[in-house]
Amino acid sequence: MTENSIYEDLEKKIKQLELEILKYQLKNKVLNEDLTREIKKRKRVEKELGQISHSLGERIKELNCLYSISKLRERTDFSLEDILQAIVELIPPAWQYPEITCARIIFDGYEFTTTNYKSSKWKLTRDIKVYSERVGTLEVCYMEEKLELDEGPFLREERNLINAIAERIAKFIEREWAEDEIRKHRNRDVKR
Repeated sequence: MTENSIYEDLEKKIKQLELEILKYQLKNKVLNEDLTREIKKRKRVEKELGQISHSLGERIKELNCLYSISKLRERTDFSLEDILQAIVELIPPAWQYPEITCARIIFDGYEFTTTNYKSSKWKLTRDIKVYSERVGTLEVCYMEEKLELDEGPFLREERNLINAIAERIAKFIEREWAEDEIRKHRNRDVKR
């Protein structure tokens, strides 16, 4: 073998190696781009899962509130006033910011409030209606400003929750009034 042929052979091998290096670099670039896309996708999915998880946590708090209110109906040792006070205390933990949430029920000239209640401009209000007539009001307030959401600083689901709570309060009142009427009729029948 001559020196020239050795040199040409080496040149050929070098070019093959350079070509293989370019192929590997191209493959590596494609793999890096794929990996970068997958990482971005995974981060996006993790963020979405975090948001979904937070949202589900909020719905669980709301369901727990409604469940606890429903359980109050089973209590026969509670007066209507006791029930209304218990309801008002169940409300703040169900809201997105329980530490700055307060609530008030106004009914029949009485006010039932959380211990930290103070009126504020950040509030949700719902009339309590019995037989289509307004008999009271339910208010839920934030004691400090929060970011604007669906309805001021409140979530759409919190509007739905205050509506559901007001409806349940109305049912308690209807039941109390109906039981009072039954007692009155029984007392009249006994006196005859």
